[in-house]
Amino acid sequence: MLRPFMERVSQRYVAGSTVADAVVRAAMINQNGHRASAEYMGESVRDEGFANAETGVFMQLVQAIGEQRLDCSISFDLSHVGSLVDPELGYRNARRIARAANEIGQEVMISMEASDRTSGIYETYARLHEQDGLSNVGITVPAKLHRTAADLPALMRLPGRIRLVKGAMFEPPEVAYARNSAELASAYRRYAALLLRSGHKCSIATHDRSIQDELAAMIRAEGIAAGPFEFESLIGLGEQNIADLRDAGFATREYAVFGKEYFLYVLNRISEEPVRVYQAVIDALGAA
Repeated sequence: MLRPFMERVSQRYVAGSTVADAVVRAAMINQNGHRASAEYMGESVRDEGFANAETGVFMQLVQAIGEQRLDCSISFDLSHVGSLVDPELGYRNARRIARAANEIGQEVMISMEASDRTSGIYETYARLHEQDGLSNVGITVPAKLHRTAADLPALMRLPGRIRLVKGAMFEPPEVAYARNSAELASAYRRYAALLLRSGHKCSIATHDRSIQDELAAMIRAEGIAAGPFEFESLIGLGEQNIADLRDAGFATREYAVFGKEYFLYVLNRISEEPVRVYQAVIDALGAA
């Protein structure tokens, strides 16, 4: 009974349920002057056959992006493609996706998950670079984890794009800074400045307007060269912010998720800014 209302709420944050939906949204994003990234939602798969089938959907996505000649990277959780079944399975399926994306000149971005999976994710990321030479593979790094202070310099030794996020996962205080804390905002600014000044490929993935404005001013003041960096935003969030950055001459990217496993994703978007619950109620009832 509630599903129709849930689907109305999700439409603000989700591109649709199919590869075709994602490709249409990515084309719109490109037409609006942004790069795109598409992710087929799912995680914590514990069946090998299902992990392989889900990897097949990513392969279809890569093929469709190539056929449409879109500027669109492919994002995924390692646990979606089998890392919890067997780390080797997750690695093999990630390699399949990365190789296919490399053939069409696109990046793949490995998403971050809960902190107990971080070491395994970073190990697979490094392996794809060091063993397979897949320089088109990027990694998502959460500023909220205390370990990022040591992880980030190590990850910067690899050539893949680093997508810096604040981090959406709830973590204990001994592991991470609290959501929306001053400490987290400070850590994000510090890591972003390090990336930008280094010239390493990076995505500054935040909807915090004050951080965006501060970093944009730093880029201008220090004459940081365009090319390696971009500002990134999730669809449904901060669309005016990212448009303003585009109009100011910065490279920008919008990140579109698709699939039927949207419920926890939407709840995460609302929990990041609890005031969004009012927009969710409006969205749920608006078409009733």
